[in-house]
Amino acid sequence: MTDSLTVRQTKILKSLIEEYIETAEPVGSEALDKKYNLGISPATIRNEMVELTRSGYLRQPHTSAGRIPSPTAMKFYINQLMEEKQMSLAEEVKAKEDVWDTRNDVESLMREATHALAQRTRSLAIGTLDEGKLWHSGYANVFLNPEFMDLETSSTIFTLIEEARRIHELFFERMTGISPIEVIFGEELGWSGLNYVGVVGTRFKINGKDVGLGVVGPTRSRYPTIIPILRYYRNLIMELCSV
Repeated sequence: MTDSLTVRQTKILKSLIEEYIETAEPVGSEALDKKYNLGISPATIRNEMVELTRSGYLRQPHTSAGRIPSPTAMKFYINQLMEEKQMSLAEEVKAKEDVWDTRNDVESLMREATHALAQRTRSLAIGTLDEGKLWHSGYANVFLNPEFMDLETSSTIFTLIEEARRIHELFFERMTGISPIEVIFGEELGWSGLNYVGVVGTRFKINGKDVGLGVVGPTRSRYPTIIPILRYYRNLIMELCSV
């Protein structure tokens, strides 16, 4: 589907997604025209947004004239358009210091890494072992997102991460392990109440154990920041466990 996008449509889509990530609000053509140098008229932006909606990249909430990106659009953005914001050397050194003392015990290392990941991404983080061990940290970070201020939605998320069986399915059945970092949306999972949720996760092996580590947030999570952080912790854990 993505092959059919024109250069102009791709530019509009990228701008709209980045605005949506920042504001958590449906994005209109006027906002794109004022803030982004697209070089085309608001009428042309509107027409292209209609076409992007028709082709499944954008959606129009009933209560708004603006548009939000679909999971298809978010995957396209993550895989082809996004510019990652790498951790600084100082941040990497601090991250290593945070977990260094637990490097000789896998369970302690996973507990500390999950806690550190939640702090660094300001998100809800999950760590798990295939044998059923489960760690989570950053509950309060859920409420930093307007999408999760609804108590029913946040309650569904909290219930999910307490269920070892579903977490096992998420990391060790739904994630393929083909790519170091994978993004799965609640809509793809088909789990009730999680349509606005996105999971950035990784699965790998350490000391013969299957490991899952990830971040749970809204569909519009700050992927340019979160993905390189999670990749760093994956590589760090593997490095410390091979020493």
